[in-house]
Amino acid sequence: MGQPVVFFEVLGSDGEALRSFYTDLFGWKIDKTPGLTDYGWVPATTAGLDGGIGTASNSWSGHLTVCVQSDDPQATLDRAAQLGGKTLQPPLQLPGGCTIALVADPEGHAVGLVKPPPT
Repeated sequence: MGQPVVFFEVLGSDGEALRSFYTDLFGWKIDKTPGLTDYGWVPATTAGLDGGIGTASNSWSGHLTVCVQSDDPQATLDRAAQLGGKTLQPPLQLPGGCTIALVADPEGHAVGLVKPPPT
């Protein structure tokens, strides 16, 4: 088996409205994430897969993307570049030890990379 999809993310101009939409549409329980500007955590127990819904930063208009597990996000970004992809977000370690990155495929579709925290 290849690397699994481990996370989804929906970002847009109004995170609160997006969270309300997905809560009302699918019955998801979405927890406000402390420390992040406007972001809510969607646990796998409610959506089948962990996710996040919030407001996009000023530099990004918003997106819906899936995140794939990567043991070495930088190596995955480097390999993507060799295959015609482009780094959108270099590796960033989040509080709690998880590392994230974002890559675009050759057509510009964003794919998140997630390295789980050490166990």
